[in-house]
Amino acid sequence: MKKDNLFWFAIRIGLLGGIVGLFLSLIGMIEVFSKRDVIENVITLGDFMLLAIALATGFIATRTISNLLNQSKLVNNLMAGTLAGLTTGILIAAFVWLGSQINLRAVFLNASPALFDLLTFKRGAAGVWLLPEFGAIAGLMGALLFSLPEKFRQPITRAIIFLFGMALFSGLFRVVMINQSGNIEKLAKYLFGQTGLTLQGTIIFFVVVIAISMLWSARSQSIQDGFARLPKKGQTTIRVVLLALLAYIALGLPQVSGPFIAQVIVLVCLYAMMALGLNITLGFAGLLDLGFVAFFAVGAYTVGLLTSYGPFGLQHISFWVAVPIAVLASMMFGAFLGLPVLGIRGDYLAIATLGFGEIVRLLAGSDFLAPFFGGPQGIIGIQKPCLGTLGEFVRVDVPRVCNGIEFGGPKEIYYIALTGAILIAFIAWRLQRSRLGRAWMAIREDEDVAEALGINLIQTKLLAYILGAAFAGLGGAIFTVLVGSIFASSMQLIVSINVVSIIIVGGIGSIPGVIVGAIALIGLPELLREVSEFRYLLYGAALIMMMIAKPEGLWPSPTILRELHHEESELAPSKPSKAKA
Repeated sequence: MKKDNLFWFAIRIGLLGGIVGLFLSLIGMIEVFSKRDVIENVITLGDFMLLAIALATGFIATRTISNLLNQSKLVNNLMAGTLAGLTTGILIAAFVWLGSQINLRAVFLNASPALFDLLTFKRGAAGVWLLPEFGAIAGLMGALLFSLPEKFRQPITRAIIFLFGMALFSGLFRVVMINQSGNIEKLAKYLFGQTGLTLQGTIIFFVVVIAISMLWSARSQSIQDGFARLPKKGQTTIRVVLLALLAYIALGLPQVSGPFIAQVIVLVCLYAMMALGLNITLGFAGLLDLGFVAFFAVGAYTVGLLTSYGPFGLQHISFWVAVPIAVLASMMFGAFLGLPVLGIRGDYLAIATLGFGEIVRLLAGSDFLAPFFGGPQGIIGIQKPCLGTLGEFVRVDVPRVCNGIEFGGPKEIYYIALTGAILIAFIAWRLQRSRLGRAWMAIREDEDVAEALGINLIQTKLLAYILGAAFAGLGGAIFTVLVGSIFASSMQLIVSINVVSIIIVGGIGSIPGVIVGAIALIGLPELLREVSEFRYLLYGAALIMMMIAKPEGLWPSPTILRELHHEESELAPSKPSKAKA
């Protein structure tokens, strides 16, 4: 292939990078991120994103041309990366120049003078010429990064990503550490500024991450081999020590982090419960349920009705008594939903369950059932959990007195949610390795073959719906006491979509993957409230990237991993056996 054609590839990649930069600018993401710093008073997150886009175009262009040539020459790499970055900068510069000549806000609302100042480093239209230079330098950096040996390139890439994450959460770390006293408070002020990392903190994190990454790359195999050579008793001791350390951190976390982080962890636990329930239905049995929020709603409304001291309270019983009833009610509703759809498969099953979920939401918020479920007004005045005895019910709108420890805020409900999530994860893990779990997986692979092998399809599918509904119902019960009220508007379709996304991103059929997915898709956006308006954009981007780069998920199930890479393992050339002497 001619060199001119190869560099045309670099220009095309640079144009794509420029389009991505313009898109992020026009939706307002660059402007929002520019309110935070990566390095305080040095570079903002918005500038860092533009730098990352140009660097990525240079890296991708260099890799593409090297693959086409089947060789990597430093001169070609540098030229390709610089050309791609330069093209990205020229395209963004042309947009800024055009915006300075005509009013683009009639079409693009975010195309404001403030945005143009951010893109030109606060120089306005006079600074347009800086963008091609900025892009070319960043593209050259991307080419140099690709040209480095793998043992250096990987640690540097990890350090850059780590710095971006630390900058996003710098305010959170600073607040948590400043709440402590003594040297920890001084360390917080040394590493974290008011709006980002300090310069010395950036250097420390960058060097430490590179050192740890290189050390792990060099020693990880020997560490794993050493652990494998230990006797079983020694391996068990190490695992127990690690679990004890993890439990100690989990128990003490709310006391040092404050109520906000405790509430975020509670939400992660609640979504993890729902995702573990859907993982039984979808991940184990292969039954796609898009109305899973209906089971969550049943558990929430059951606890609300049984514990509320408001006008719709029925029995005014304790939370601990209401929770088993809510779980049983969710299981009954799971059976009620499962029976009509047992004979439906594939996309038809997804549409049918979607309809059931919407029916439950509409009925709960309708005027027709308002005398029972509160309608649009919802159920308010839900009694908080009490570890002790509750006083007598006096009258409506007056909570019962707790003679003991009341779990009133997120810091207290954190322990309930964490215990519930651990219990459900343990049950799901045991089910996965049981005879029933193997039957679910057989149904997921092929229903007809599973039935031919003697598996009762009706009973097995129904159990998947019932147990999945029980997990979601427990999550709904805890959510109710966390918020103190329940409304039909909280049971939107997007909740079910979020749960499905958690399973896809984490890994279908993987219990650890579900937990990792809940942290990634629920915990991180909750911690980044200032960019929450871009949550669904990030969801979509994450799903696309997962489908392309890692379709098995962040923490895949070994079974799914074998299925997805079965053809690759068959096509891989086998090592020739050594001839006997």
